[in-house]
Amino acid sequence: MSTFLEDQNWRYATKKFDASKKITTEDLNTLKEAIRLSASSYGLQPYKVFIIENPEIRAKIQPVAWGQAQIVDASQVIVFANMTNFGQQGIDDYMENLIATRGVTAESVQGYKDFMSSAINGLPEDKRNIWTAKQTYLALGNLLNAAAELKIDVTPMEGFVPAQVNEILGLDALHLNASLIATIGYRHADDATQHYKKVRKSNEDLFINL
Repeated sequence: MSTFLEDQNWRYATKKFDASKKITTEDLNTLKEAIRLSASSYGLQPYKVFIIENPEIRAKIQPVAWGQAQIVDASQVIVFANMTNFGQQGIDDYMENLIATRGVTAESVQGYKDFMSSAINGLPEDKRNIWTAKQTYLALGNLLNAAAELKIDVTPMEGFVPAQVNEILGLDALHLNASLIATIGYRHADDATQHYKKVRKSNEDLFINL
């Protein structure tokens, strides 16, 4: 745990990446696996994750991401896209995967499937979209923690125009919506932000014991 806390103190939202440094395939695969293994509501993972290296695509995204240099300088840009109007098909797909993975019968998990179907399909579409978007933040948390252990920098971003990123990546046709962006790579030696003291609430201000 001491190493974990050291990693958390090491990481920060990198403002300037070293564009000459690239993440190895091995490390990128580790980060992908950390995202894949992330917790999600019911285990449904109602999102897709785009890993963008293409410089032309990144150049298109930068202006609609507040002009942030990290978009073009980082080793990769990761876009977390939540599924819109998630419903029965997504539940059915998950249950097929569950049955195959665990080697159980459909009958043995029918009750769980019915419970999920009732809980999710009973929500209005706008609330389902908010719910699927929230799941991407859990995946981002796993990415942040895994990257810090590997000493890979990550900048989480909400500073972008989702509708325009959706247009650039063709997400509407895929029933997806860009909810989060994370740029990954290695901090530049000139990034002064890395030397700033981490500003967080004290234990007394943050935690309430009942």
